Amino acid sequence: MAKTEKYNGYCVKCKEKRDFEGTVTISKTNMRMAKGPCPVCGTTVNRILGKAEAKA
Repeated sequence: MAKTEKYNGYCVKCKEKRDFEGTVTISKTNMRMAKGPCPVCGTTVNRILGKAEAKA
C-alpha cells in the first residue's frame, strides 16, 4: 500500500501551483515523482523529487 503525502506542484490545466495529495512512484528514467490529482480540476499533477536510489 502506497502512503499519500502532501506536495506542491504545477497544474498545467489551471496554470497555477497547487497543493495536492500524492504517492511517490519511480519513472522510466529512474526519477522519483509524486503523482496525484489536482484538488480543483482533477487533472493529474506531477512533481519530480530527484533521482531514485540505485538498487544494490
